Amino acid sequence: MSKPVLIETSARHVHVSRADLDILFGEGSTLTNKKDLSQPGQFACAERVRVVGSKGEFPAVSILGPERPASQVELSASDARAIGLSAPVRESGDTAGSPGCTLVGPAGSVALTEGVIVAKRHIHMTPDDAEKYGLRDKQVVQVAAESDGRALIYGDVVVRVHPNFALAMHVDTDESNAAALKPGTLGEILAN
Repeated sequence: MSKPVLIETSARHVHVSRADLDILFGEGSTLTNKKDLSQPGQFACAERVRVVGSKGEFPAVSILGPERPASQVELSASDARAIGLSAPVRESGDTAGSPGCTLVGPAGSVALTEGVIVAKRHIHMTPDDAEKYGLRDKQVVQVAAESDGRALIYGDVVVRVHPNFALAMHVDTDESNAAALKPGTLGEILAN
């Protein structure tokens, strides 16, 4: 049975908490939806922050909404090294023991003591998608990606199942560039 999945590139971004949003953009600030993302309820914001590490910074990193319980920065491994951070590969939200950085907005700055990760490649899917594909939440699979001269098989891909998800795989920019992915690229989920 064929198990196709859209592969999307997730560029560097920040998730912010309510408290940090107030510090960065001023008390009572709200996130402005600039563009809906493929996952229902998720959006790229007009607001951007500066992400500062020990050896460099990125001047205008997108915030993804909505607000989160804790602020988090997701970078590619190359991005993290470029600003002097050794970020672990983790699932979103698993930030314990990860390095911190400084976020700078127009109204103030926040020194995160932890929260910088390289997001583990993953597939979002609904329970119906999981049943159809014979997969389960937290299962680790492989995904084959065809491209012009740079086809590869992604290993260690975590399946994430939730009723509010839409079927899509997310990789960071390093992983996308390794396969020369183009918008709309479909991968094939392989049995492990």
